[in-house]
Amino acid sequence: MRCVRCDRPICGDCMVPASVGFQCPECVREGSRGARQATTSYGGRLRRPGPVTYALIGLNLVVFAITVIGAGSSHLGQAFLGGYQTSIFDDFALIPPAVAHGEAYRLVTAAFLHYGILHIAFNMWALYVVGPVVEAALGRWRYVAVYFLSGIGGSILTVAFASPASQSAGASGAIFGLFGALYVLQRRVGQSSVAILSTIVLNLIITFSIPNISWEGHVGGLITGTAVTLALTATIGSPQGRTQRHIAVIGGAAVLLAAFGFLAVNRVGSECSGATTNSLVFDYCQVYDPGSDQVPTGGNAAGGPGVVPSVYSSVTTSIGRSGTHA
Repeated sequence: MRCVRCDRPICGDCMVPASVGFQCPECVREGSRGARQATTSYGGRLRRPGPVTYALIGLNLVVFAITVIGAGSSHLGQAFLGGYQTSIFDDFALIPPAVAHGEAYRLVTAAFLHYGILHIAFNMWALYVVGPVVEAALGRWRYVAVYFLSGIGGSILTVAFASPASQSAGASGAIFGLFGALYVLQRRVGQSSVAILSTIVLNLIITFSIPNISWEGHVGGLITGTAVTLALTATIGSPQGRTQRHIAVIGGAAVLLAAFGFLAVNRVGSECSGATTNSLVFDYCQVYDPGSDQVPTGGNAAGGPGVVPSVYSSVTTSIGRSGTHA
């Protein structure tokens, strides 16, 4: 038996059936390299699903482990359950006055911090279930863009509407964005969206029913993820130019978020300017203003790690012992 392409002899165990005759493994591999890889309507390649999602889950778990171990042996159990936070939260959680004074990185880093095992378990389970589906449909880089833009959108809405004397953290904003993305994708292809719509409604009910949950982060992420995915899938078109169109959509979304973030920061600045001396808002604004050397004197902020007062005071209902969950 000979290969119909190269005419080399092939054994019975190695020959690969072709439309006419048989081919050798070498010719089959050579042909596969030149074949165009199949994609979804929105640019996602048909390949093993989920690697980016699993990487995000792994990164969140690593950060959680760091925050727990950083609590030290005397507070390990409390940190694991969410009853104790280290200075990592002071440095990287979402705190509106800190963002207003230039620490914009908190808009992203807050999405990788979680208050205890239950907080991260629920978020990572949702990411594990929904993430690979959206990743497969949109493709890896579009999926990453939707995930991070949704997380940032949730953070910006929190800065815009939450009390300046608050702290929040969690990946829920990004995950709510994926909920919205999946809803859009299912509607685009005519699939039933009852399950994901029910999930969104149920989670919104929980968001507004349980104290110390950042509704701003959830709603902001949901709006951002839904809007970006609507724009990405608005016109399928031909593959030519699709990448450029999607880059323009993502870039435009980033510009809009930056503009809204500017307005949100101005709102925080106004509230800080009008804060009553020795109030909790005044304390926060002073502590996270790099140009101020004033140490808060208000009685609402308990002492925390280092020279920065802890923002987990049990006497303030806007934060609670575990901060605001996003």
